[in-house]
Amino acid sequence: MNLGKMFGDACLAYKDNTALVFENSRISFKDLDMAVNSLANHLKSLGIGKGDKVALMLPNVPEFPITYFACQKLGAVTVTLNVMSTSYELQYLLDNSDSKVLITAATSARRFEEIRDRLSTCRHLLLTEVDEGPMSMKKAIGEGPFGFEPSDAAQDDPAVMIYTSGLTGKPLGAVLSNGNLMSQTRLLESLFAGSQTDKGLCLIPLFHSFGAVANMLNPILMGACVVMLDAFSIESIFKTIENEKITYTAAVPRVFLGMLLQEGAGNFDISSLKYCVTGGSTMPPAYMPQFEKKFKVRLREGYGLTEASPVCSVARLEMAQKPGSIGVPIPGVEARIVDEADRDLARGEIGELIVRGPNVMKGYYKDPEATAHVIRNGWLHTGDLALIDADGYIFLKGRKKRMIITSGFNVYPREVEIVLNMHPAVQDSKIIGKSDLMRGEVVKALVVKKEGATADEKAILKHCRTYLSSYKIPREIEFVDRLS
Repeated sequence: MNLGKMFGDACLAYKDNTALVFENSRISFKDLDMAVNSLANHLKSLGIGKGDKVALMLPNVPEFPITYFACQKLGAVTVTLNVMSTSYELQYLLDNSDSKVLITAATSARRFEEIRDRLSTCRHLLLTEVDEGPMSMKKAIGEGPFGFEPSDAAQDDPAVMIYTSGLTGKPLGAVLSNGNLMSQTRLLESLFAGSQTDKGLCLIPLFHSFGAVANMLNPILMGACVVMLDAFSIESIFKTIENEKITYTAAVPRVFLGMLLQEGAGNFDISSLKYCVTGGSTMPPAYMPQFEKKFKVRLREGYGLTEASPVCSVARLEMAQKPGSIGVPIPGVEARIVDEADRDLARGEIGELIVRGPNVMKGYYKDPEATAHVIRNGWLHTGDLALIDADGYIFLKGRKKRMIITSGFNVYPREVEIVLNMHPAVQDSKIIGKSDLMRGEVVKALVVKKEGATADEKAILKHCRTYLSSYKIPREIEFVDRLS
């Protein structure tokens, strides 16, 4: 069994159910499968086969799951890229991943064209919002043939690659196998009593590992409906929950804080909502009981990381709520708290959280050294500090590694520092995280200018926008005489 076959089985079993809702369109499982098969056939005609890499840089639109599952039927590897990637970042990601095709929005084509001649493997471009021609995604998913026999990919074969920034500033491609992701696909069913009658509100970007598992793989593979929102406001979230009778949503804390603080929230009927799951960054504990009391819906916090496909733990619906806890390990996953020598610590003591299970990645693509650093004796070292209490609940207590989490996105300071130090006016720099209620943290830069340099904050931010995705760009720059 593999993800491609699981998807085909779900489409056959639930063919008349609505699989996707986006803007004014409703797509049944039968029609979704036909679109997936047509695209799989088109990619096959381009020479894409088992093990080949297909890069996907799209927002939350139907073409995302269509491409994702077309790759799985082919046995190809879906390389999911952040839509905010600059051309500078995109060149590295496409070359490092050995991607042969890029599928993206027509509005992003310029970023590819700027680097096309410098790319080593990526020769094909497919674009959404283009009606005709060899680059038309619409044509590729609509012209057929509409049948496709899934590949014989094994559980240990790679299925998806997701990039996460490394400690050295170089993005690392976490390779997730069919088995890794299959271990995550029944979490809503087994832990939250999910079924084909559910309607999930898809808010987190699907290129994010949490979004893909919670808001695409889980609902689609159990025959449930995914209501997709790309650009949205807090008010539009309330309206969608009311109009579509949404039963659950999984999102980052910023969304739930926004809902809690929204004026006029009581004017919407969201009684269809059974539960919400928060993850990606830490939810301020004091606000969780407030959310549950105000909306009469259970809010549960989970934890994961890209290298673990991503879910490691979650607070179950039937468990007592402990605000500040990320719950207990999911079935099949073990968790330990260890000291610097990897020795187990007693309950209640703070150390590094390490996990082991079928969800742990195969490794970083083409980087055995980085892989060996985080996976030791079968245990994935998360770099997060935590404790486990007497009841087995896990509580995060900080980070062992230098990393900032802003609105659910990981930012490694070294990557931003490298870009800042490329500016001709910058002598040195240091990136730190600054607490922020809505985002968890924001990126702040301490900058030492070269003697006689006149560049101001505006000029340095313009430089950053050329090389960095928007969430990595410092929200604040402080000029200092020296770095401590």
